[in-house]
Amino acid sequence: MTKQTVTANRDLRENRPLWADTSRISVITRQTPRERFYDVVIVGAGISGALMANALADGRRSILVVDRRGPVKGSSMASTAMIQHEIDVPMFKLAQTIGGPRAARVWQRSARAVEGLKALVQGLRIPCQLEARQTLYLAGEAYGARALKEESKARAQAGLEARYLDADELEQQFGIDRPAAIVSKMSASANPAQMTAGLLRDARRHGCEIVAGLEITDLHAGEPVVLATSSGQLLLASHVVFCTGYEFLKPLANRQHRIISTWAIASTPGLKLPPWLSEALVWEGADPYVYFRTTPDGRLIAGGEDEDSSEAYLSEAKLKTKGRTIAEKVGDLLHCAIGSPDYVWSAGFGSTPTGLPMMGEVPGLKNVYAVMGYGGNGFTFSKIGAEIIAALIGKKRDPDAELFSFR
Repeated sequence: MTKQTVTANRDLRENRPLWADTSRISVITRQTPRERFYDVVIVGAGISGALMANALADGRRSILVVDRRGPVKGSSMASTAMIQHEIDVPMFKLAQTIGGPRAARVWQRSARAVEGLKALVQGLRIPCQLEARQTLYLAGEAYGARALKEESKARAQAGLEARYLDADELEQQFGIDRPAAIVSKMSASANPAQMTAGLLRDARRHGCEIVAGLEITDLHAGEPVVLATSSGQLLLASHVVFCTGYEFLKPLANRQHRIISTWAIASTPGLKLPPWLSEALVWEGADPYVYFRTTPDGRLIAGGEDEDSSEAYLSEAKLKTKGRTIAEKVGDLLHCAIGSPDYVWSAGFGSTPTGLPMMGEVPGLKNVYAVMGYGGNGFTFSKIGAEIIAALIGKKRDPDAELFSFR
């Protein structure tokens, strides 16, 4: 077995997200695995690992979830949890890269994933402030009125509801001064930490074992997969799934995957905001773009100012300036003062040139799977990833697996 560090260690968030101070985000864990062999080992206890465990925990498989930090302590905690069926790359633009029919299938699967995630959380009765939302997509410097009109047509042809608004309609209905916008449904918002913890607790009730503070330091693919841990223990597994966000497997580090830095804020509660905002997620066709929503207690959650950098989010100076810039941009759009945020935080996330994640069996590593490159759609793509990997492990065919395969 060749010695190597399997994942690139990074601090996934800077400062303290709002969600860290909310209730019901703890999960019972163990310090060491009970067994030496498992049917499935899932590496990562964020939203990806939680959904993966939920999809695989059928009461028959032995499943172990490990995380070098612990449940809900990584990038999922830093999410703004704008759970959108809309992905970073517009459908008409994605069609230019992968073809119209394939782009339509990606967007259709994304819409189904959001609906599936809402149904799952509601069915399990996880208290996580889950709310159905409409999305308001504003014209910006990257995608203006003409592009949004083309985008609304592409979505309509794919059977996805998308209502185009010109400047006058946008001003009249939302009081926003932009050349155009698209209004659509099928999205949602939630407390990401509570959702992740709730899913992990449900998986644990179905026999899933969760170990905190354990890092996978090496692996040897095969039948079985052999995993070396930071405690010096060797684990065996029929299948291993890496759900580690952008702390990806080193062999994939230079394959169409880059790390982006992003920033987010949470305002004081009870902010005076337009009434329509309580039912909407807002983002814009700009680069970088800002995005925002509200919480049930009247906070504004906003993020953006992304940089194509794997280290920028660690800067304390940028944390202050980026937070102030986000608040000012949103305040200008909504014609109101956001004030000094209660919380400002930053994080890194993985992205790909097409905006599509990569998920499936890792090339050259038998029985080793990974999900990575989510961009701004971590929760939506995590749901799709859980479905695709569960099908692969169960030797079933997912008709859309090739759309998200490693490239």
